Amino acid sequence: MGVLVFIACIWLRQLLRAWLEKWHKETGWQGFDVFRQTTRIPSLIWALTIAAWFAVLVSTMPSDWQEYASKGLWTLFALSLGIALLGMATRSIRLWGEHLRLGERATTAARHVASVIIVLITVLTLLEIWGAPITFILLAAGILTLLAILVMRDIGPDLVAAIQLSSSRQYAVGDYIRLADTGEEGYVTEVNWRNTTVRGPNGSVSIIPNRKITSTTIVNYGRPVKKAKEPFRFYSRSHMKELTGLKAKNLRELVDILKVVPDSVIYYHTHHFLEEHHYLTPQPANDLAMWVDEALGDEVLAERLASVDTLQFSSLQALRERHVSLIEEYLSQSTSLREAIPGDEFHFVKSISVIFETPYQATDIREFVEAIRSLSPSSLYYHIFESRLRLGRGLNDFSAWLADSLGEKKLADKVARLDPYTHSLEGLRNSLIQLIEREIVEANRL
Repeated sequence: MGVLVFIACIWLRQLLRAWLEKWHKETGWQGFDVFRQTTRIPSLIWALTIAAWFAVLVSTMPSDWQEYASKGLWTLFALSLGIALLGMATRSIRLWGEHLRLGERATTAARHVASVIIVLITVLTLLEIWGAPITFILLAAGILTLLAILVMRDIGPDLVAAIQLSSSRQYAVGDYIRLADTGEEGYVTEVNWRNTTVRGPNGSVSIIPNRKITSTTIVNYGRPVKKAKEPFRFYSRSHMKELTGLKAKNLRELVDILKVVPDSVIYYHTHHFLEEHHYLTPQPANDLAMWVDEALGDEVLAERLASVDTLQFSSLQALRERHVSLIEEYLSQSTSLREAIPGDEFHFVKSISVIFETPYQATDIREFVEAIRSLSPSSLYYHIFESRLRLGRGLNDFSAWLADSLGEKKLADKVARLDPYTHSLEGLRNSLIQLIEREIVEANRL
């Protein structure tokens, strides 16, 4: 009888190992090696003790001897099972500790807690087998359990969250993620048992508790994209106004002064109104057109000056010459010279710019689009409007960087074709974001 039971146990052992090995190959379960190593010898002991116990039951030995023999066999079974569980728990905790980056202290603490629990259960089982009193041990076990609950009160939720994140595989180191409720985003640089570390587009580092991440929606933009040759650094600037002391009461005085004033005067009177009224669409006219219309009452010339497309000029000198030519052409055809009433003269103002660096920079297209979401209107204006005159290429800073540093010439052309004068700055921001995000989605499909 005992031999047949032993053979049946060995057969079940081999069947279970074969099924687990197949599952390991299909799922990549990392615990298979731990299970195989910790149960190889104990499983033979279990088969022998079960077979021996059946043999004792059907034997003709005295009942007292049967009782002691059964207790001895079950003691051997409980000890071997406890040793196997102890080895399995400690090795599994070490394996998961490395996977979750728990750290040496946390891993050691978890191993000690698991060891105490397994040893305590084993001792209680042995005492139960031999009929010994276990009241004191149960009391001690209750106290230890309470202490464990108090210790794990703070770290327990984070550990559970880490296991949940690891099993769900929502993201990994190197992914670019965004938290829907708080808007925090960036590249995941580290994931451990308590926190996830994220590096934002402006270089800031956010340490987010795992329990917080599991309670919100995560947008995962995927793995890193192509890095730029040079990072894009976002700047902004503020303008100070300075009166030049020059003023004009008619078109002749206006055009004569326009020919000689510094470029900073031309810039102020053709650009500042656009920025100050960036929320309007289409963009309002320049100062020259408004003065000609309101102070001189000349709607025809005012309309011609307002129709000058600043986007078509790559230098302030060319922009100056265009306005001068329009006024002189009009003067050559006009028979009368209107003058502004005293107090309504055109006062020439000079723009003094102070440029400063913002905290934002981008090394790839994802960081680039996320930084654009947070830029101030003045920073957007600096890189889109002013850059065309500063670079002298008819391009804005964004198009130049996309083409030169990222090699995204197709996207750079699309950005360059956006007409900033048909949008408010916020509308232009949204158009840029949508355009770049579509490019990211298309790139991920390839």
